Amino acid sequence: MKDSKKYLISSIILVVIAIVYTLLVKFVDVSAIGPEASKVGFHTLNGYIRDLLPYNDTFYKISKYAGFIPLAFALFYGALGALSLIKTKNLKKVDNKLFILAGFYVVVLVVYFLFEKVVINYRPFIIDVKEGLEASYPSTHTLLALCFCGSSLLISKYFIKNDLFRRLVNIGTWFLMVFIVVTRIISGVHWISDIIGGIVISLALLNIFYMGILMTDEADKEAKEKRRAKRVARKEKKQEKKAAKKEKKAAKKSKKNRKKETEENE
Repeated sequence: MKDSKKYLISSIILVVIAIVYTLLVKFVDVSAIGPEASKVGFHTLNGYIRDLLPYNDTFYKISKYAGFIPLAFALFYGALGALSLIKTKNLKKVDNKLFILAGFYVVVLVVYFLFEKVVINYRPFIIDVKEGLEASYPSTHTLLALCFCGSSLLISKYFIKNDLFRRLVNIGTWFLMVFIVVTRIISGVHWISDIIGGIVISLALLNIFYMGILMTDEADKEAKEKRRAKRVARKEKKQEKKAAKKEKKAAKKSKKNRKKETEENE
């Protein structure tokens, strides 16, 4: 089985898990423990973690501003695509993986705005009195951090050729992801089920993204094999023509020699 097919199966499983989990958060163990008597699912677990880790304005601000850093990955890969287009002046010559990445970013943003409209639950704390209740599920900082950083981890090997530099970048990327998720939990600005939801949805999206990357790799490999087979076929045909020409020349020479010998005998 091709790797892309394995990821197709795991992607379907993760999408189902993400949907089921979201429905559970919406409808299981629901109670009005949020601000302004807003309801939240898994209230026993969520209430316990909220009391254990109440709202912390310092960590909220740290996680808020740290959440902008993953956008640098989008800018970096976007710049790579733009430079490639400027250099080649041909969209077809821009690496397909960059188009898949751009599509992935669009899907992530669609999911982001979808949950802004389809509210599963509200934040456990009103940050801005003027704004009032704000949608909280999933943790969008967690979603964006994992998706933007995670996608970079998956494709950095294709675009960062220096092994040492790539390892350092990937280590920093892992640290950034963990840092944002942990500070988001400590800040108390989300229910713990929101953080888990962000992680589950991100894993599903990243799995689909990587399946697309693998499909591109497999398509490129098949194309290379076809080109190699054509080159081999052309070479063999050329050699066959050369051999046939040589054989024809040898036969002609042999015929000429026999004719000469016949004439001499006469």
